[in-house]
Amino acid sequence: MQIEKMLEYNENFVANKNYEQFLTTSIPNKKMVVFTCMESRLVELLPKALNIENGDAKMVKNAGAIIRKSFDSIMKSILVAVYNLQAEEVVVIGHHDCGMSCVDTKALMEKMRSEGITDETFNALEYSGIDFHKEFHGFETVEESIAQSVEIIRGHPLLPAHVLVHGLVIDPHTGKVDIVSIDREKAK
Repeated sequence: MQIEKMLEYNENFVANKNYEQFLTTSIPNKKMVVFTCMESRLVELLPKALNIENGDAKMVKNAGAIIRKSFDSIMKSILVAVYNLQAEEVVVIGHHDCGMSCVDTKALMEKMRSEGITDETFNALEYSGIDFHKEFHGFETVEESIAQSVEIIRGHPLLPAHVLVHGLVIDPHTGKVDIVSIDREKAK
């Protein structure tokens, strides 16, 4: 198991005080929240490509950098960062070649069934008002998906008017960033 190797490494990390180089406060230096995809290729590339150092930004992630509902856990995290951690900008960053752009919800359901998830479970979800296919479908283009997430954040009734919200797309191979939406109106 990888977790055992990680825990062993952690013991040495703490014993050697390697954490000291990462000490910072909980308030982000750049007063920013970055909401991005959980993509493993972005773990180091994204911060390096945008000059984000440890302590600079709050990082929030999910599959595809997708917000579909105004009161989901991502929005809660963004609002807490704004109100309690002094964040003044939100940057939504998707990426090209995202796995969420090609999710086949029927095939995903079949994989779940092959791992033991029963039709009874799927029926219970449906009965509870959860549409499996809506919950797990991806998007056609990353730009449209980012624009949708940006608009949900910008239009949130609890987001203060002064908070800037931007949308970007990064190439996971080169780190090149393209603009989907920059909130210039409030910046004036």
